[in-house]
Amino acid sequence: YGGMGLDFSYNIAVAEELGNIRCGGIPLAIGVQIGMSTPALTRFGSDELKKQFLAPTIAGDFVASLGISEVEAGSDVASIKTTAERKGDEYIINGSKMWITSGCQADWMCLLANTSKGPPHRNKSLICLPMNLPGIHITKKIDKLGMRSSDTAQIFFENVRVPSKNVIGEEGMGFTYQMLQFQEERLWGVATVLTALENIIQETIDYTRQRKAFGQPVLHNQAVHFRLAELATEVELLRSLLYRTLALYLEGSDVTKLASMAKLKAGRLAREVTDSCLQFWGGMGFSSEVLVSRFYRDFRLTSIGGGTDEIMLSIICKYMETLPKK
Repeated sequence: YGGMGLDFSYNIAVAEELGNIRCGGIPLAIGVQIGMSTPALTRFGSDELKKQFLAPTIAGDFVASLGISEVEAGSDVASIKTTAERKGDEYIINGSKMWITSGCQADWMCLLANTSKGPPHRNKSLICLPMNLPGIHITKKIDKLGMRSSDTAQIFFENVRVPSKNVIGEEGMGFTYQMLQFQEERLWGVATVLTALENIIQETIDYTRQRKAFGQPVLHNQAVHFRLAELATEVELLRSLLYRTLALYLEGSDVTKLASMAKLKAGRLAREVTDSCLQFWGGMGFSSEVLVSRFYRDFRLTSIGGGTDEIMLSIICKYMETLPKK
């Protein structure tokens, strides 16, 4: 379908390299395109759907989006309310989606919707939804704290008709397909943070080396260079966790716990590094002219998007069997 047929380690290599882009919004948009909207279609979609949606997405002719979150259902995916009711050989879609990356420009959406009245983990399906159909209303581009170069939309569906053949894989398996995809999404997010954090630390070293206070470079204060050394060590530890998780994933192991740990650590470390480094830039760090200021805003999303820190902790606890039995 136009891809290179390489394993997921190459996605991670690309994600790390994209960390050299001097904002978070572009790597995010690319990640949605190649690692969040398309994995379920790649694994479980029909040949017809792959030709219609996957091939042009890989070629860059289509912009893809992922329609999961809603106003009252973010990390709690099972609670989504959007419905797709079967009528003959069509589904009629009603509901809304929120926080949709690339939603203002997307050609199609990988939409999660309730297709039956069954249990919440077995009543959902993923549907390839063209975004030019009647009844789709993109109400606004959301004004955000960070990731400002990436458009994020709220979208409503009013009696949108889509062919039943646009369901990815089996009806009712959408929740399961989405959970499988989350592990790759979270590892991608970790990888895009790593290089950027290294760059922030290095630029802070360079700046504090040339900026003087009280007759000496700021870097020559022990509190400064010890803190930067500590942060660099934390980044390397995160990289090791990512690579270990990736190796196990390529072997076919369940990496849900380790991927959740890496995602949790990436979000918290991104906040820690950007906050500490911004402080060493002084007043300049509070301006919009420097990289650390932008990432201070952009990387705040890492602890929210793709599952919050609290969701990651719940998953980790589950795998450690520390939660009470239901």
